[in-house]
Amino acid sequence: MKTTRLEAFSDGVIAIIITIMVLELKVPHTVGFQALVEMWPVFFCYALSFVTVAVYWVNHHHLLHLLRRVDPAVMWSNMNFLFWLSLLPFATAYLGENHAVPFAVALYGVVTTLCGIAYYFLRHAVACQDRHDARRWALHQHMVRKNRLATVIHLSAVPLAYFSTKLALVVFMVPAAMYFVPDRKVEELMEE
Repeated sequence: MKTTRLEAFSDGVIAIIITIMVLELKVPHTVGFQALVEMWPVFFCYALSFVTVAVYWVNHHHLLHLLRRVDPAVMWSNMNFLFWLSLLPFATAYLGENHAVPFAVALYGVVTTLCGIAYYFLRHAVACQDRHDARRWALHQHMVRKNRLATVIHLSAVPLAYFSTKLALVVFMVPAAMYFVPDRKVEELMEE
């Protein structure tokens, strides 16, 4: 299988995920600014998840450009990643409706943590193809540190949700900020 086919399939799934999330933004029954203000928890959750999915999409794009060939490990790791990412619209909707409830915040943290773990396995499957290329292997090792840190941050928000839902929601924004700009080392390697 060509890498472009895997990328096209993944792009399609990610586009559907974003579409499903936006459909949860229900139009208020009353007219006026106050009705929109009352929607802030739902919109905040949508925006947080949109940025999370966007960050995954950009980094997934860069990761697949490092891919030498599509093998079964890469295909199944990619499907695993897309599975967990596809649960994000549910977790987003649940969090939007129950934003102050610790369980909803913790559930969102579990889903985002599982997305991070699945992305780690996908990144590892891609990295295994570069074991004999010292420069690319070093780049993958750099990427895994960032991936692990982001996953630990998401995981830390799960128990934190039971102490402070607001603080846990802020913690969810940290990995998105870490990944907002793709790594320049990846960009440089892709240009070679």
